[in-house]
Amino acid sequence: MESKSITKLVYTVNTIILMLVYGLMFFFYLCKVHFLTIFSIPTSMIYLIGYYLIYKNKLDYYVWMVFSWLTLYMGVTTICLGYNYGFHLYCFSMIPTMFVSEYISYKLKKKSLKALHISLIIAVFYMFCTGYISIFGPVYQTSAKAETVFWIFNAISVFSFLIFYSNYLIRAIIISEEKLTEIAHIDRLTNLYNRHYMTKRMETLPCNETGSFLAMADIDKFKNINDTYGHNGGDEVLKAVSSVMKNECTDCEIARWGGEEFLIFSAAPLADGKDMLEKLRKKIENSPVCFEGQEIHVTITIGMAIKQPDQSIDSWINEADKKLYFGKNNGRNRVIE
Repeated sequence: MESKSITKLVYTVNTIILMLVYGLMFFFYLCKVHFLTIFSIPTSMIYLIGYYLIYKNKLDYYVWMVFSWLTLYMGVTTICLGYNYGFHLYCFSMIPTMFVSEYISYKLKKKSLKALHISLIIAVFYMFCTGYISIFGPVYQTSAKAETVFWIFNAISVFSFLIFYSNYLIRAIIISEEKLTEIAHIDRLTNLYNRHYMTKRMETLPCNETGSFLAMADIDKFKNINDTYGHNGGDEVLKAVSSVMKNECTDCEIARWGGEEFLIFSAAPLADGKDMLEKLRKKIENSPVCFEGQEIHVTITIGMAIKQPDQSIDSWINEADKKLYFGKNNGRNRVIE
């Protein structure tokens, strides 16, 4: 959630509310409710000041000002006109809007708005205003036609805000959760899956699953690369090798298992698994990595294993790992089946 997109959203909402205020002001004038017509003038000023606060990135001050005045506006209009105009309904849209605002404040690392406390205050104020009306009645009496028009207008406005803010909050939470999941599952340097994800993924295989494909790959003499070209050079090699793996092993899931070691996995059997790995090995061997005007020649060694009946995940990984280190100890730049 970027600050610019939030600012644009607040500008849009502020403009919509200001237009609503002017529309209501016109209705008050037609109904000859002079106090509310005049009261609409300072109300419109609140939202004009709001543009300045948004421009200055003082969103916390803006929210406090707007919600305080909205609460007052709801109370004054309800006492003046009664239930039948629907102004008391704005309380129900203000409460979820407050929680959305608190969420946005949290994402922007701004001061918390304490939405729960403010919502309780709004609820108490709502009870006071509606209680006053039930005892004393509204200050103004207007036509039934005006009541109907206001009720429809206010109901549509309240439902629109409820739907918009509820949808916005849910979308924002979903996007945030997706980003958190990606951070938890993806290695940031290589953009491959990480060890945590791959372990959980393989655990989803049925115990009696057979034929699934697994390979462990390791960059040969990676320490020498780091010692010669520095860790930045090593990082470039890791990214380049990862890119080749993703291009060559299109039917597999690939994880950075640790350091310079990678795990290549397919839940479905791969008839050409050995050929795919040989193609991968040759591609990496023939694709030197360019770093600061130099070419870094890279090779990998791979050990592969096919899952056997009732074989545990740990045993399966260990089998591929043993084959990998057999290849490392017997010439490197090989695929051991």
